[in-house]
Amino acid sequence: MLRFKDSLGLAARPNDVLAVGEMLVDFIAEEYEEEATRESAYRPYFGGAPANLAMNAQKLGARAKVAAAVGRDRLGDYLIGRLEAAAMSTELVERVRKATSMVLLTKSQNSPVPIFYRSADHRLSLTPQLAQAVRDSAVLHLSCWPLSRQPSRGTIEAAMRIAAEQGVLIGFDPNYHPALWPEDEDGVAYVRWMIGQADVIKPSDDDAERLFGKDTPDNQLAKFIALGAKLVILTLGREGAIASDGRETLRFPSLATEVADTTGAGDAFWSGFYTSLIQGDTVETAIRLGFAVSAYKLRSIGAVVDLPRLDKIRQMYGL
Repeated sequence: MLRFKDSLGLAARPNDVLAVGEMLVDFIAEEYEEEATRESAYRPYFGGAPANLAMNAQKLGARAKVAAAVGRDRLGDYLIGRLEAAAMSTELVERVRKATSMVLLTKSQNSPVPIFYRSADHRLSLTPQLAQAVRDSAVLHLSCWPLSRQPSRGTIEAAMRIAAEQGVLIGFDPNYHPALWPEDEDGVAYVRWMIGQADVIKPSDDDAERLFGKDTPDNQLAKFIALGAKLVILTLGREGAIASDGRETLRFPSLATEVADTTGAGDAFWSGFYTSLIQGDTVETAIRLGFAVSAYKLRSIGAVVDLPRLDKIRQMYGL
């Protein structure tokens, strides 16, 4: 069980956080959404939720790796180069004979609206190196992207089985987008099943609406708990978040005072949350530090920014 007042005592292993999923290029418009025109210029940024999380966690002081698939092209070179520049391992990044995936985004102070261009990202396979990396990690983090297509779905399911056998904490970001799933498949049903397999989930209010339809935050939270999630953190944008461990519900205010771009704010939260847990904090403190890291990120454009160590974030936000 995961309780707010508990520290989880995560096993000391060679790696802290293993994020498995997509690594892609975010092309973000130079103008905000309401100002954008057909001639708007777009600038490339390192992207993909699990990759963003791993990069951020490394900056905060955790040991982190990302497993993903990218193309043998210039965009793939760009992403690999960004990992190398951050002194991160690239051993779990596969190079495949497909184009590197990318997302087109308008710069936004609210939830950005993405346009997806996919090819390489769902080609991730379960290599012996990836299987061992799961065993060697304290946390396995997953997102919806790789689950929407094969063969990456089978890879994720196998990784989850290994994690469960080894006592690895499983975090799942249920960031369901209908556009990512085949039209003849019920992606909502699959994601609902996945929610019950994870230890921690962090849906946004937009995620909840896509999965369940419109409802109050408290009712949405109850629906996630009913599916079997052990800890649910439902983020509400400027309104902060509500969270439940199945017994108790807590409300958390947003710590953001300046919002330049919301891209990657959720990934920043995850990185702060996991790093805090690894450092021995209680679940409640880890949630607060997740919001502190997210608030710090929101001041800059792009999903991966120059984060300080988590101790510095603690000092800045009085945590």
